[in-house]
Amino acid sequence: MWLDCQANFERLSYPDSVDYFLKKVKQAGFTDLVVDVKSIMGETLFKSKYAPYMGEWKGFNRPDKYDMVNVILKKARKHKLGVYASLNVFSGGHNFYDRGIIYDEHADWQSINYWMDGLRPISEMKWNYNGMLNPALAEVQEYQLNIIREFVTMYPSIKGIILDRMRYDGITSDFSLQSKAMFEEYAGVKIEKFPEDIIYWAKDENGADIWKRGKHFNQWIEWRATIIHDFCADARKTIKDIDSNIDFGIYAGAWYPVYYELGVNWASKKYNQSVKYDWATKNYQNTGYAELLDLFMGGLYFKEVTIEEVEKMNEEMMTNRTEAAMGKGREYWYSVEGCADMANELIQEATPFYGSIYVDQYEGDKEQFARALKMALDKSDGLMLFDIVHIINSNWWDVLSETLNP
Repeated sequence: MWLDCQANFERLSYPDSVDYFLKKVKQAGFTDLVVDVKSIMGETLFKSKYAPYMGEWKGFNRPDKYDMVNVILKKARKHKLGVYASLNVFSGGHNFYDRGIIYDEHADWQSINYWMDGLRPISEMKWNYNGMLNPALAEVQEYQLNIIREFVTMYPSIKGIILDRMRYDGITSDFSLQSKAMFEEYAGVKIEKFPEDIIYWAKDENGADIWKRGKHFNQWIEWRATIIHDFCADARKTIKDIDSNIDFGIYAGAWYPVYYELGVNWASKKYNQSVKYDWATKNYQNTGYAELLDLFMGGLYFKEVTIEEVEKMNEEMMTNRTEAAMGKGREYWYSVEGCADMANELIQEATPFYGSIYVDQYEGDKEQFARALKMALDKSDGLMLFDIVHIINSNWWDVLSETLNP
């Protein structure tokens, strides 16, 4: 069960409240928690020497001496729950609140995005709540590794670390001059037109703005995935050097055919993407990081549960879709079942795969939610549920108990 730090900020600020909800999580059939300890703003939920402390959210202030992590660890032991700590890695701001490290001392670390109207820092893109950083910067990576090292040292009884947002913002990032220079050195090329030789903007048949691939696109995709792979390796080593028994895991979306846009390759190194995907170079498979993980939490974030549901929907609604890479109709993987099947093929048993369900997608449809839970459990090595706040708001503890404790 995932506990988001913002949605549950006040709820996790009282020991009695923590105890109450952890008891319900255990009774529902869960074995472990994932607790956010570093927010998308770059603020930590523990007192860090490196990052600002998140002691307030939406007007609610935690007592200065309150140690959320220790409280959760203590209550989790009482209820025989393991605790994984989640850290949002390459995110440093919340653009809806103008808050985070990219709005303070680390504005120079923020992603520079190439939008249809030109290059702009991500803090100016107010429709995008994620104030992402540039993962390629050495100082950004060192900063994140210092925080990971600090946390594991402070809380040695933690069961594992889950890194979230270990990625780029999207295909439009990062187009800073630093990234340009680093790519040119990596690829052994001199970019004549930047960013257009990587991606450029054009109009589709309906007059809408779309991005298209430039001549260096595939090498650029490979380089970005290399950046994320190498950081993943460094993060694993940082944790294992302190305690080899601490699990190291990742959350990422499991919709793999378009996830390369975020610079992420969570597949096994044995999987050769270039056979199937025209964006992948022959060397792209070397960026796969499944073998570096002790567990992978892959988001199966779809309302449709079965492949059959997708096929039926395509028959009934033969209209153009707006989702990335959809075209007419939806692919088979646009379902919990299909996406899980694809993930298993990509991972090739290199690491345990935990099918992850986004509760809010099933609002008002308890039966479909129960079917999604069962499918994720059937198709993967375990279940991760995001987030406890949606279970609380919908009061769906009964469907969890009925599904997980048959």
